[in-house]
Order: sequence, then structure tokens, then C-alpha cells
Amino acid sequence: MNGNAEGLTIPALIRATPGTAQQPAVIAYTATGPVSVDYDRLLAMAEAHARTLGDAGLGRGDRVLIQAPNSIEWIVIALATLIHGAVLVPVDAQMSYDDLAHVITDADPARIYITRALRPALPDSPTAAPIIELDSLDLTVPDDAPTAPAPRDEPAAGDIATLFYTSGTTGPPKGVPLTHANLVSNVRALLEARIAGSADRVLLPLPLHHVYPFSVGLLTVLGVGATLILPRSLVGPRIAEALRAGRATILLGVPRLYEALWSRLEERLGGRRPWRQRLFHAAVGLSKGLQSRLGWPVGRWLFRPVMKRLAPALRLAVNGGAALDPVIARRLQGLGWTLASGYGLTETAPILTLNAPGEARLETAGRPLPGVSLRIVDGEVRARGPNVFAGYWHGAVSNAESFDAEGWFRTGDGGRIDSDGYLHLSGRLSSTLVLAGGENIDPERIERVLNAQPAIREAGVLTHDGRLAAVIVAADTDDREETRQARIDAALRAARTDLPVHHAIGEVRLSADPLPRTRLGKLRRPHLARLFERLGGDQPATRQAPIDTEAMAPEDQALLGDEAALATWRYLAGRFANRRLTPDSRLHQDLGLDSLGWMDLGLALRDQVGIELDDAAIGRVETVRDLLQEVIQADPAALAAEGQAPTTLTKQLADPEALLDESSTRLLTPRGPLRYATARLALGACRQLNRRFARIEVEGAWPQDGPFLITPRHVSAYDPIALTESLTRRQMEPLFWAGWTGLLFSSALRRTFSHVARILPIDPGAAPQRSLALAAAALQRGHSLVWFPEGQRGTDEALQPLRPGIGLLLAAHPVPVVPVWIEGTETVLPVGQLIPSHGVIRIRIGEPLHPEQYGSDSRAIVESVSEALTALGEQSQ
Repeated sequence: MNGNAEGLTIPALIRATPGTAQQPAVIAYTATGPVSVDYDRLLAMAEAHARTLGDAGLGRGDRVLIQAPNSIEWIVIALATLIHGAVLVPVDAQMSYDDLAHVITDADPARIYITRALRPALPDSPTAAPIIELDSLDLTVPDDAPTAPAPRDEPAAGDIATLFYTSGTTGPPKGVPLTHANLVSNVRALLEARIAGSADRVLLPLPLHHVYPFSVGLLTVLGVGATLILPRSLVGPRIAEALRAGRATILLGVPRLYEALWSRLEERLGGRRPWRQRLFHAAVGLSKGLQSRLGWPVGRWLFRPVMKRLAPALRLAVNGGAALDPVIARRLQGLGWTLASGYGLTETAPILTLNAPGEARLETAGRPLPGVSLRIVDGEVRARGPNVFAGYWHGAVSNAESFDAEGWFRTGDGGRIDSDGYLHLSGRLSSTLVLAGGENIDPERIERVLNAQPAIREAGVLTHDGRLAAVIVAADTDDREETRQARIDAALRAARTDLPVHHAIGEVRLSADPLPRTRLGKLRRPHLARLFERLGGDQPATRQAPIDTEAMAPEDQALLGDEAALATWRYLAGRFANRRLTPDSRLHQDLGLDSLGWMDLGLALRDQVGIELDDAAIGRVETVRDLLQEVIQADPAALAAEGQAPTTLTKQLADPEALLDESSTRLLTPRGPLRYATARLALGACRQLNRRFARIEVEGAWPQDGPFLITPRHVSAYDPIALTESLTRRQMEPLFWAGWTGLLFSSALRRTFSHVARILPIDPGAAPQRSLALAAAALQRGHSLVWFPEGQRGTDEALQPLRPGIGLLLAAHPVPVVPVWIEGTETVLPVGQLIPSHGVIRIRIGEPLHPEQYGSDSRAIVESVSEALTALGEQSQ
């Protein structure tokens, strides 16, 4: 334990940073571009807000809780709290309701800072602490504001500076109080190791509520006078953007970030072709070999073209939070990067050992930092030093359990120290599995081998009935269950060759959802055991509802840190409230999103999220995760000013042909003699089908003059064939039809037929405006159009909700709407049947709905058409 109150405090450490007054302290990438704050300004803002805390009556030792994503405001509040002598309580922006309620009760904050978006989920505070929204907080200070510290009692080195709460892998979060001396001693030891210099630009893609990014990423960077770069959000595209644009020289990451980075590079450089993959791996292998034997960083030259696009200035990648797989580490070294890593715990502020740049042995956890002492007792790593905390907040775990009789902190990690002083870890002792035969098994070793198999996305190992078992998430979610199981069985057989015999897995249960992990990617093993039991029970392991965001993988939770991605997820969760919705859900196969469903989605993204995906972006989307990533990368500046997105497309449709390319406008050209003759033959074939299989009864009549929009109810693929019986050849000639490309344009023969029949393609791989522009252009040229407004075939007698496309189309080009109710076609040609059956079909043509009746509001238009169709349907009851 450490009770030393000597030394610098955190504010004194940062103020003592030499020669950095006008240098950028923080560069934060935001929706409106990068925002830079120099050291003078940052300290002035923090000093000003420290005075605000004093004016509000906060005293030394009072707790200040902050729950928000990384931002300059977050940093200012943190520094102001420390300057004032209060205790900073950083909280995960995605902490569960129950855990957050526990933290608020346990910490008893005197003040809470939170974002507007997170406030609705904030539990009631029993202390009635003031709640301040960061979004509305003005932290600017006048240019002439004093930067010198205001007269006050400065905190002492032995005072508590921060109260971090553990991630709760084994129960409710525990408070870990760290003093100024704990944190400063760790920062100064890292500075002695020359991890960073004042000229460095350090990218931090990790949430500051964890001690590793807070201490190493924030305090160490400010302590050396370097520049901290905050990406706009903690997701791949934004991290890549900040790496490039911010010209980061150091990247702070965790294993899952580097694993994802390697996978992305492997896919980009190796592609899906075996020869390219072999060539890429051979080049990485050659680079690794030369670097290990001769010390030549060949990868910097060999892979320079791609690295210039990804990370043009990066010189050092630092790993923390958990051990990085040495295989991944060596691969990244093969690309030309220098790696460093550290090991520690929240309780040790946080670094105990360091693999320093240039001398790292990445199969180890490194050597102790200056001032840190380690020893191994009964196989457990125990630590002592000025960075080690004095005990848990409110005695959540007694000091007798946390420290041995001589004051050494029990880390709970197994390990050994080699003759060169390097620490070798063997996993958490609490996670060690004991088999029926008495063998002690490190589950992380098995998990690393299993996770290296291409068929396995992630695996969690546990014991069941005295034998090893595993919960596995398959990498290929689109396979049939039998195929997926066969792939997993083959992967398990392959993994056995790299493991001892007694490490063989007995029972395996597949999970459709990610394994339970903390935000830094650590497996929550008690939750894993509960998941294993649930997967083997009589009740279904997954319910037909959107996955809880807390159950998502950490990288998927990070996606939702972006406002646009979160708004998109909420829209999808509302629309598919009764479906199993996860980031892995495929929009077409799993969610049944057809062509007009894509249009609906695209319009919702414009309306609710304020972004628009172009044709190429939508073509890349297969899963919900793909969609969220595309949404994050979309440029909202491409739309009109904020607040105008819902009306912009209607204005664009006023001149629809400006939205179409030449190949699209050719679809609207008049038929030539050959196509005209072929169309007459096709119409004759439809008439023959009707005479052979259906007795068609038609009520009502079509308008004499066009153009008009025909909106039939849709219950069968036979609907268009039946409709032809109600139209004369003269009425058919100028008529266009809207049709799904997946059915009517999927082969050369079908494309030819569709062109002859004047079917306009509704393409699920295109942006919604192209489909609407084709329809609008047809109306503008004086053609009538058949448009099935439900978007897909119904499965019962009720009318399905109409898609919004018809509202935007008619708002831009108001023409009479002819509602049509069709019934009986579902009997003549049910879903899944290829040859029609005999039956009676009734077609009821309603009275035209004129523009003055439905108005100009797109939503009101949809309601008017829906009411007209429903009224027609009620006439048959």
C-alpha cells in the first residue's frame, strides 16, 4: 500500500510542462471539423471552471461524476475537478442502468455532468446532485482571462484524485480511488521510458472513463507537452480519418482494435483471392524475419504505399488493457510498425510493467516500471509501488483480501518472472479452470487458438460437468445451421493440433449473439456461464426482438457512439421490433428488406438521420453493421441545410431527369417496331393465361385521360397479369410499371422482357432517389404508372402499411391516383407456386383521388391513398 503524499499533483505536473503554451494540447474531430485548443487556452478554461465549482459550494474531496463520450469539454471538466481538489468519477457512457444506479449511490456525487442524449437514461440520484448537460455548457473564456491559478487550497499529492469503477466482470462495479501521487508516479515513470515526446501527436481511440486511456492517453500526453488527438467517434472509419488527417505519430489501442486493424489490412491487401493472400503473407513473413534477425524495418518500405493512406506519420503503436496476441503483434511489426505494450490494473494507476519501444519482448508483459516492485507468491503476481492504490472505496473488498501481510497488492494474475526481469503472465487465477482430473487450464490460451480459426469469430471457454466446454460465435452467419456446425467441427479439429490433449473441448454451444465483454474487450466469465446454460435450456436462447445494446460486442457498441449510427439503429429497432435484429442481421435475407423497403430506409435516413447514402455505398451494404459503418462515413454536408432534409428530395424530383444517367433515361424512350410487336405478343400471352386459369370480374372504370398513378393492392405475383385484363391495348400502350430488379431483371431474358413490357427497375442496390426519379420522369412525360404502394406482397386480408415513396412522388408530381383492390390472385398463384390454379379474381377500380383531395404533404398523401384502398377493401366484406 502507498500512503506517500510527497511529489507533484496532477495540475502541478501539467503546469510544469515546459515550452508548450501555444502548442495544440488537444485536437478533436467533430461533425463540423477539427477543433484545436492550445495549452494556454486549455488551462485557462479549466481554471475558469474550477472557480465555477468553488462558487457552487463544492469542497475538496467532493465527487464530480461525468458520463459522456470523449471531447474537449470532458477534458476541461476533468482538469477543473482536479485543480479544485475534488474527485473525478468518470463513468462509461454505455454503462447499464443497474450499474449506473449502483455507482451513483456508491459515489454520492455532488455534481453530475452528462450529455443531452444520455440524460433520459440517467437513474434518479438519491443525493439530488445538480445535473449539468455538457452540450449546453459554455466553457469559453475571454482572451484576457487570467491563466494563473486562482488563490485556493491546492490539493495535496496524497488526496484522492479519481474514483474509477471497475468494469464489473464478476459483479457490481467496485470503486477504485487513486491519489494524485498514484497517477503522477505512473506518468513520470512512463516519461522516463520516453514513450512520447513533445513533438508527438497521440491518437486516443479509447474512452477516457478507463484508467489506461486517462492516465497513459491524457495525463502522460499533457505531462510531456505532446498533442492529443480525439477521433470524432470510437469506430473504425473515424479512427482511420484521425490517423490520416491528424498525422498521428502514436496510436494507443487495445487488442481488439489491433486485431480489427490487421483483419482490415489483410482483407484489403490480400483480398479474397488465394494467390494474393499467399503473396501478402509471404511478404509479411519476409519482413518479420529480416526485422527479427537484422533489425531492419523492411515493412516500412515494403508496405509504404498502403501505410501512407492509412497512417502516414505513425511510428509507434501502444497496446494496453489486455495482452495482445504475439502473432498479431509480430504481423504488425512486419508491416513496419514499432510496438510497445504495458500491463497493469485499475488499482495500479495503471501500469506495472512495460515492453518499451525497441526492446519489447511481445510474448511477455515487459519489465517493471521504475519504482515498481513485483514478486511471485504461490504463482500469483504481487505488486508494490507508489502507483498502487490504498484500498477499495467503501471497503468493497477488504484490505485483508486485497493485500498480503507485508502490504503487497494481490493482482489476481498468475505469472512468473524470467532471468532478464520480464514478466510472463498465465491468465487470471480466478479464471483458471479445474477439470475433474485435477488439471488446471488457462482458458485464454485455448480461446486464442480457437479465435485464430477462420470459421470462428470468437470463443469463450468454461467447464461443464467437469469437462471443458465452449460458447462459440461462428464467423459465417449466412450459412445453414448444418453447414455452420460442420465448419465449427472442422475448426475444433484443426485447433486440437495446437493444444495439449487434455485441452480438448467437449460440449460446444453456438451463440447467435456476441459473447459478453467489457468495453475494453475482456470476457465477462460469469455472464459466459449463464449464456452457456441458457443456450442449452428448453427456452430459446434468443428472443425475437432487437438485441440489447449492452449485449453487443464492444466494437459494435462503439459504432453507436456516433449520433448518426445511433439514430439509424433506433430507427431499425423500431421498424423491426418483433424481429431478431443484431449488427450481423442481413438486411435482405434476415429482415426481408426488399427494393421498396430499401427506398423506405433511404428516405428514413434522410428524414431522421440527415444523411444520404449514394449508390456505391448501398451496394456495399449487406448487414446492419455495414449500414452503420456507411452511415458514419456519409457526408451530411451533401444534403441541404439542417432541417431541410425531408423536403429536399421532393424539390429534386421536380426535375427528375437531372437525377438520371443516360442508361436510365433510355428506359423511358418510345418502343421501336420490334419492341412494339413483342409487347403485343406478351400482352396476348397474358390474356391467354387469364382465359385459361382465371375468371376475372372488373368493377369500375379507368379514367379517360392520363397521366395517372395506379396503386393496386399486392397479394400475388399474378396481380400484374390479372390487371392487364382490365386495360385496353390503347390504355396499355403509354403505361409503365414499377418492378423489383431482383425478380424482373435478374437474367438477360427477364431484362429483355421487362424492357419490352415497360417495367421500370426498382433496384435494392441503388439509392432511393433513382427509383423515384424514374417514376417521376415517367409521369412528367405524360405516362401513367402502376405502382404497388405496399412494396411487397401481403400475407393476410389486411392492407399493409404503405411505403413513403408514393407520398414523395405525388408531392413532386401531383396526378390523379386510382386505387385498385385485387382479391383472388393469392388463390390462383400462391407464394411459392409456379403454375397457376383455377380461380376467380375480382378487380375493383376506385374513384380517382385528385391532388386537391390529397394535398402536398407527403405523409398526408400516404394516409389518403391508404384510406382510399382500405375503403375499397371494405366494400367486398
